[in-house]
Amino acid sequence: RPGAKNRPTPKRRDQEAARKQPLVVTDRKEARENDRAARVEQRAKMNEAMVTGDDRYLPTRDRGPVKRYIRDRVDARWSVGEFLLPAMVLVLALSFVRQNWAVLLVMAVTYTLIVVAAIDCWVMWRNVKKGIYAKFGPDVAIPRGSAMYAVMRAFQLRRTRMPRPQVTRGTQVG
Repeated sequence: RPGAKNRPTPKRRDQEAARKQPLVVTDRKEARENDRAARVEQRAKMNEAMVTGDDRYLPTRDRGPVKRYIRDRVDARWSVGEFLLPAMVLVLALSFVRQNWAVLLVMAVTYTLIVVAAIDCWVMWRNVKKGIYAKFGPDVAIPRGSAMYAVMRAFQLRRTRMPRPQVTRGTQVG
């Protein structure tokens, strides 16, 4: 008759037996090779995503529209933190000069740069947070650690940032 299954109901034990899979595969060497190949493929996709910004294969830390927005806002601006590492190399070179004026200059430059970079990051995070609320609405859940995510990205040299910057400097993001 139409709409009927036209076959007997299968026995439960037959269905369960068909679904059973061993917990440990019999060919361990082949399983290990398959697992390794899958990990290599996943890592290659992740590395490609770090360059292209493809959200599907990014690590969990970098995934999502809010994180992309944070990255774009940080990458679109100049920050004092970017210049901190090169400046510290100069400070290190100056620290080998055994003159009173050099020691005083090294200390003044070091502490000034650190304070200015911290203030710059604080202002940057406030602006990024305002932008997040403006773009995604006031009830958006900003992921935990997003402020540190933005600050650490701002302190890295632009060429070494991963995922790679997708916007040029001076671009209006939002």
